[in-house]
Amino acid sequence: MKLIAPSVLSADFSQIASQIEMITAAGADLLHLDVMDGHFVPNITFGPKMVADIRKLTKLPLDVHLMISEPEKYVNEFAKAGADWISVHYEATDHLNRLVNQIKDAGAKAGVVINPATTVDVLEEILPYADFILLMSVNPGFGGQKFIESSTAKAKKLSAMIKASGSKTFIEMDGGIGTGNIKMLSDAGVNVFVAGNAVFGSGDPEKTISEMKKLIN
Repeated sequence: MKLIAPSVLSADFSQIASQIEMITAAGADLLHLDVMDGHFVPNITFGPKMVADIRKLTKLPLDVHLMISEPEKYVNEFAKAGADWISVHYEATDHLNRLVNQIKDAGAKAGVVINPATTVDVLEEILPYADFILLMSVNPGFGGQKFIESSTAKAKKLSAMIKASGSKTFIEMDGGIGTGNIKMLSDAGVNVFVAGNAVFGSGDPEKTISEMKKLIN
């Protein structure tokens, strides 16, 4: 499984319907929605209503990344709004196993996210329960940041851990991904590639998605 997930954080929200239509036609596999609260990360984006409104615009799976404090308070609301995948930060909760099960009970795929400075070793006990692991390859909070090079080795290590454990968990990566490094990351074991600025900031988003798909398949 190799999937491209354009991030709407880099889209033009005044043209959001046409932008979603464009990337869907280009072959995007799912839509990545970054929810930020201005507390867990230094930025504010949107809440469940925006997710519900975007749900009306597309049949693509919605991959909702909660960069928020106390995510357990909001998981059910985002699931009701139409989130198909919900990921929460290891660093944002004290009861990760319970939260992963809460997401699944709400009817969504459950993902666990770790920040660049968090080692993959902390994930060992949650691998049997999480549907996917999202590795941040930039510090969360803003789009358009430079890829942190050590993220490639991190993906390789996590991929080896998953294989050794027999888990069916897959790897997603978010931050600084483009045509220049996507093949390297695919070879390192990444399955789902979040691309914001590389897609929406390019002169030809459709061509960019097409090139990315060729590089990983």
